Amino acid sequence: MRLRRLRRRLSLAGLSGPRVAVRRALPWPLRWLAAAVVLGLCAALALWTFELGRSLAGLDAGSRQEMQRLRGQAHDALGENQRLRDEVRTLQDAADAAAGVRATEHAAMESLAERLRQLEADNRGLRDDLAFFEKLIPASRGGGTMDIRGLQAEVLGDGVQLRWQVLVIQPARDAPEFKGRLELVLAGLRQGQPWTSRPPAVNRDLRVQTYRRVEGVVDLPAQLVVKTVTVRLLEGDSVRAMQSLSLN
Repeated sequence: MRLRRLRRRLSLAGLSGPRVAVRRALPWPLRWLAAAVVLGLCAALALWTFELGRSLAGLDAGSRQEMQRLRGQAHDALGENQRLRDEVRTLQDAADAAAGVRATEHAAMESLAERLRQLEADNRGLRDDLAFFEKLIPASRGGGTMDIRGLQAEVLGDGVQLRWQVLVIQPARDAPEFKGRLELVLAGLRQGQPWTSRPPAVNRDLRVQTYRRVEGVVDLPAQLVVKTVTVRLLEGDSVRAMQSLSLN
């Protein structure tokens, strides 16, 4: 009995409680999609309203003109940039050409300088030859057909060598070619005693048509002091010309 009363009370208490409504819930991705659609529609509506207001106020035409003007300026700037690039390229080509010309001129100047140095050396040689020939006497000595002029000699180094040169000439015109020998004889003091080179220090065959310059270097004996240098021209056993030079 008591159990039945308790069940009745519980059932009556449940029937007398608040009512609960059961609704079907919407998934959250669909909620976000719906919200995005609504926001997009609002933004499109706002943009359309803005463009409509700007068009009605006349601002759109001015903006288009300004945009066209800016586009024209940008096009002009691109053209000016291209022109400047072309000018820079032209100037660079001119600079490269000028550098090539300078290199060519530098090479030519070096060649001319080398040629000038060679000419100066030749000029010095000609002056030496001129000074040598100025010592000549046009006429032959004593009516002979051969003559010796411009005998020069100097002792080199520590007295171990002697350098000499001489000019042999045949003053007579249309004279036959001279065929003979040239002898160089040295005289001086060796160890305080008189000394003469025997045989001659130089003995060489010589052929002269008009003139000939003869030179050489002679090795000297030890402890020799050269006092006199003598050059002789011989034809067979006959002395045709002779010249001596005293050294200090």
